[in-house]
Amino acid sequence: MRPREDVDAVVVGSGINGLVAAAELASAGWSVALLERARDIGGFIAAEERTLPGYLHDTYSAWHPLFVSGPAHAALGEQLRQHGLTYRNTEEWVTASVADDGRTTLVHRDPERTAAGFAHDADRTAYLAALRRLQDAMGPIGGLLGGEPRSLAALRHLARLARDGGRAGLEGWLRSMAAGGRGYARSAYRGGEVDHLYAPWLLHAGLSPDHASGGLMTQLFAAALHGCGLPVPAGGAGRFLAAFRSLLDSLGVRVETGAEVDRVVVERGRAVGVAVGGRIVRARRAVLASVTPAALYGTLLPEDVPVGGLREEAARFRPGRAALQIHVALSAPPVWRDERLGAVPLIHLSDGSGGTGIACAEAEAGLLPRRPTVAVGRQYVLDPSRVPDGAAALWLQLQEVPYAPAGDAAGELDTTRGWTGELARGYADRVLDRVAAHAPGLRELILAVDVITPVQLAAHNPNALRGDPYGGSAELDQSFLWRPLPGSGRHATPVPGLWHIGASTHPGPGLGGVSGHIVATALIDAQGPIAA
Repeated sequence: MRPREDVDAVVVGSGINGLVAAAELASAGWSVALLERARDIGGFIAAEERTLPGYLHDTYSAWHPLFVSGPAHAALGEQLRQHGLTYRNTEEWVTASVADDGRTTLVHRDPERTAAGFAHDADRTAYLAALRRLQDAMGPIGGLLGGEPRSLAALRHLARLARDGGRAGLEGWLRSMAAGGRGYARSAYRGGEVDHLYAPWLLHAGLSPDHASGGLMTQLFAAALHGCGLPVPAGGAGRFLAAFRSLLDSLGVRVETGAEVDRVVVERGRAVGVAVGGRIVRARRAVLASVTPAALYGTLLPEDVPVGGLREEAARFRPGRAALQIHVALSAPPVWRDERLGAVPLIHLSDGSGGTGIACAEAEAGLLPRRPTVAVGRQYVLDPSRVPDGAAALWLQLQEVPYAPAGDAAGELDTTRGWTGELARGYADRVLDRVAAHAPGLRELILAVDVITPVQLAAHNPNALRGDPYGGSAELDQSFLWRPLPGSGRHATPVPGLWHIGASTHPGPGLGGVSGHIVATALIDAQGPIAA
């Protein structure tokens, strides 16, 4: 066995949370080793020419409002800018939903212009009032989402909500947490615009229109889109990773790729490092693992390390629905039936909770949805450098697909052999037909198509349990106080020195880096920065 190597902290996994934790700890003077099993850093952040030369696609995740508006960016944003990270955004139309009948509802950066598109005066008033209420309560709500849910600080945030809004105000927020997006929209609005706009956005939180907490998430999505827009890294997601890599290098972080950790090393009841590739990387202060609960408690921790009933709970940790990505190279931008869509960077094809709810139910029953909700991303609208002059590209995300399809709700595709290339192409054709219904002539513009199936997602990132890119179901019983596990609703584990970060932990999925920031802040506050 090779000699052990000592650092202050070892971070396992280089998704957004691992990158943030490593950078913040190193900025405080800690020596850090960042270990990644894949050939490059980033997790579900990547950019590749997946279709044709000159077409740069954000392979997995794409939009950065959660990062730009969050505490990790507040801590690291200026350093990342100095290392080359810049963003492109819009001050105009941000997103839209388009129904099968052509009905279009749009979100503008200006809430007033958004509300002006609602049919009912009462809904315009209610929408703007809801945004003001959230803005007034964003301090404690942000504290609850951006901190440890089982803590004295969380109790203080709840007390502030009660103090500022009274009992009725606090109960209103709790009701929105208990409500699904469909129920919230029905109770708060007479017309269907809010439901049409935000029901498909719930898929980006790993929810369906009827999952609890959708009522709160609907309001948070609205506030984020108005406040932050849809920023994308200039030059593609690879520039985001390049800036992080440059920052980590400047801070002396030892980044190792192709380094799959075998186990956490525990001595006298404390995590003191990790075993990787026949050697031990020793951590004087902390080990941070950006993995699923099943990986942490079922694989990485030795079986003789006592963790109560967490191994059994981790074995029951549920994945959410699987996802599928389609990348399309176009010879020219599509022409939409509704010409306003030409300037919108992200469009959802959905009629709201009705169709999206059916598609979610079909996927959860193991069926390929007949009429899937389609997220149509067009980053080139904000950043033309990603495609050749005059060309265009589509980033299509499907968040209602089964990992192991048992059938096709439309009765058209053969699923008996799973996600074969033939099935992937057939389903991509269904999706492209849905897009073409709103953009006539799209088929004639297509130069190349690339499909990433749920099985390929899981192979790329083991945290994507059964093709779920969100690190596990985000239903209420597996979120907030109960994430990652009912018996461990904190980032500190029962093993001293071992911390759990990543999408499987609070506050859950999203390109924000919040759990990495929470743990790095806790470690620095408790143990202090290290003088150079």
